[in-house]
Parts: sequence; structure tokens; C-alpha cells
Amino acid sequence: MEANLKRKKFKALVKKGGVMLPGAFNALTAKLIQRAGFKGVYISGAGLNNGAGFPDIGLLTLSEFATMAAYIARATDLPCVCDADTGFGEAVNVSRCVKEMERAGLAGIHIEDQVFPKRCGHLSGKQLIPVEQMVRKIRTAALSREDGNFLIIARTDARSVESFDCAVARAKAYAAAGADLIFPEALVNKAEFADFARKVKTPLLANMTEFGVSPLLSSKELFKMGYKVVIYPMGAFRTTMKACEGFYTSLQKAGTQAALLGKMQTRKELYELLDYDSYARLDEKAYGDFRGNLNKEKSK
Repeated sequence: MEANLKRKKFKALVKKGGVMLPGAFNALTAKLIQRAGFKGVYISGAGLNNGAGFPDIGLLTLSEFATMAAYIARATDLPCVCDADTGFGEAVNVSRCVKEMERAGLAGIHIEDQVFPKRCGHLSGKQLIPVEQMVRKIRTAALSREDGNFLIIARTDARSVESFDCAVARAKAYAAAGADLIFPEALVNKAEFADFARKVKTPLLANMTEFGVSPLLSSKELFKMGYKVVIYPMGAFRTTMKACEGFYTSLQKAGTQAALLGKMQTRKELYELLDYDSYARLDEKAYGDFRGNLNKEKSK
């Protein structure tokens, strides 16, 4: 599906409300998300950084983000939303960020109001940029997109740095600047999620990451409060890493993987997910056409 159609589809889903976005950290996990029946994909900055061997402190560049996000977006018919950290610089850098992420085929990005280098949203030690500076970034982002369906999501980390009321005030300022959705990071209980939804009327995104400061509320609870999008950034990544750790430990002890075959994706299952046969058919057709043209030449 073309990127502009994915964006149009996703914007309609957000307006309707109730979209769950599991996190994909590579193209194959995006394919699994589609197969599972979800309607969209989330690409976590932590997932991209951690997968490259870095902590989530803004070490990857815009080009690296866009390249990896493009692989994921091309692998699925689902719309993909990507973390864009702080926008990779000031307002002028945010403009380029939007253009690069649009070209990558994404349906939207979120930008946060932390000082660069940023920190994970559920860790202490964060610092915020002034409201006016973030407003300028959001306005620039909205003006820089070529497709009006490309969603600009403003994330605020103010709850854990300043206060809940400051987070609400920042959210309203970002919405007025042109943000399509607001992402309040690190709310600490169910009551805060509900209160934020009552006070901020712009469509909201909730982050249900594991092992953070926020409770793991169900999507039904959040949708009932009024949240339009719920992301699950790192669940699949964490599950995969734990499974890999178990595999390596077992292999080291046993000297064979034979006892673990039942826990593995089979070769057949992998090839089906990759649509391996379509490449074989293409190769056969190309070779068949070549032989046909060659025989025609010989018969002349």
C-alpha cells in the first residue's frame, strides 16, 4: 500500500479512536504485527537504539532512524508511527526530520520536549526545553510536512520533571501550535490518565511500556477514558531478548539446540513470513522470459 494511503487510513483510525500499536524493532516483527490483526505499527526509538547496541539517549542520527524505519514501513501494509526523539535538533532540524520521515513512508512521528541529549521517559534526570522552543518545533513540523495526513505527535515529559498541571499546560500549548496528538509521558496512576484526558481535548496517545512508572492499563480502559492511540513500544523486544538469553544459556550448557526446536520458528514459517516463494517465482519468470527471447533470436 502506498504511503499516502496508509497515512489517510491511519488518520481516519485516530479520528474514530481505539488504535493499538505494538512495537516493531525490525521489518519481520512488523510483518508479525500485521499477521496478528493489528491496524498499525509503532517504531520505538529505544528499540532502534537498543538494537544497535546503544542506550536510549539519542545516539543514533536522523539518517539512521529514517533508514531503519523505512525498512519497517516497506515491510507491511499497516501505517507506521515512529519515535523521533527531540526532532534531532532545533526547529530547522525538525523540518528536515519531518521530510526524511515522510520519505521513509511513515504515517507520523512524535517529538518530545526534552533537552538533547534526551533520556528514557521513565528514568530520572530529564530536563525540558522552554515551552516556546517546543512550540516553535511543533509549528515548524506542521509547516514542513508535504502530506497533511502525516501526523505530528507532541510528547511532553513535564509530569516527571515539573508537575502534572505543567504537563497539561504544555499539552495545550503544543496542540495550539499544530500537534495532531498529544503524548503525555510517565503519568503515574490511572487517575492521572483519566484526569489528563478530561483536561486535554486534543486526541491523546498513551504509552504502556513495561517496567516504567506508569501502570499497565488495558486498552479498553484507556479508550473509555478518551485516548485514541495506545503504544506498546518494547514488549516484543524484551520478550525476544529474554528468549535469546535462554537459548544461548541452554546451548552453552547442553552443547546442542536439539531440545529447543519446539520453541523455534521453523524454516517453513520463516519463509512464509518472508514470502520467499514470490522471489522464486519472480526469478523463474525472469529466466523463462530470457530463455523465450533467446529461442526467438535463434529461430530467426
